[in-house]
Amino acid sequence: MTSPSFWDAPQEAQRINRKLTALRNRVDRFTELYREYEDIRTLWELGMEEGEEELDREVKAGLQLVEGKLQEMELEVLLSGTYDSHHAIVSLHAGAGGTESQDWVQMLLRMYTRWAERQGFEVELLDKLPGDEAGIKSVTFIVRGEYAYGYLKAEEGVHRLVRLSPFDTARRRHTSFASVEVLPEVEEDSDVEILPEEIRIDTYRSGGAGGQHVNKTDSAVRISHLPTGIVVQCQSERSQHANRLTALKILRAKLLERKARENQEKIAELRGQQEEIGWGRQIRSYVFHPYTLVKDHRTGLEIGNGQAVMDGEIQPFIAAYLRHRARRRAGEQDEEWSQET
Repeated sequence: MTSPSFWDAPQEAQRINRKLTALRNRVDRFTELYREYEDIRTLWELGMEEGEEELDREVKAGLQLVEGKLQEMELEVLLSGTYDSHHAIVSLHAGAGGTESQDWVQMLLRMYTRWAERQGFEVELLDKLPGDEAGIKSVTFIVRGEYAYGYLKAEEGVHRLVRLSPFDTARRRHTSFASVEVLPEVEEDSDVEILPEEIRIDTYRSGGAGGQHVNKTDSAVRISHLPTGIVVQCQSERSQHANRLTALKILRAKLLERKARENQEKIAELRGQQEEIGWGRQIRSYVFHPYTLVKDHRTGLEIGNGQAVMDGEIQPFIAAYLRHRARRRAGEQDEEWSQET
């Protein structure tokens, strides 16, 4: 990549400031965590002197909280990608199966919304295509929070559901699929240039909620990127201009992801790797009949409390994947080093 020009300076400054803010927040959290540990240590020493059981229970509870925060900070250390600290643009798409898969998409949307709430993140709906009878055919939303993309990119892939169908009068078991796509929210990037002559912008009337203004005007926007065939759309905002800016943001993220995937494929070709490089593979199964089990096929992690997972407790899967990926990358680096020597 060439060095930034004069006109790129504001974007470079924003990128540096964002990185600096993230580092400062990490240092502040570590300082606060160390202060909490010192307070617990002081309390423990006091309890040892006085022999009070109540202080002992308070020390144990405090140590558990510190350990949980320390594990979260450990995960952030693993999030060292260029865009890991950014907000995340998430798209869910129903697979084959009609109403069953569309209902599964709605269940996943609820799961990710609950997870975001647990993390203290905000969720903004950008675009939604309702199902024919129930559920959602596709939905796109932004999760705003520090390292939202770094965490949620662990969810990218195909998610499989096995359950007794609530839509089948015979109460038979059904298997449904839905795909999850995760992109970083990027305002501007010197690696991606969107030329006016390369895009087609169409407007249409919003089909979703939003009041009379949205439903009676062509405020929704669809942008087609002619060279790649990528199509994005947004109808969540009340004005056409706001929807256009959001759609351009999604397009820029998709073009960045496409470029990163092409680079990965080139590297894999040079290394002679035959493994699939893409997001279309099944990563997790959610089984609710004849037993309850959620299993991640990449890490082997299994959780028997499926209801807790659907209520947003997916952080164990994310943590396991990030650690698994870090170990795999470390192994690849060791192999390269041994080949060079």
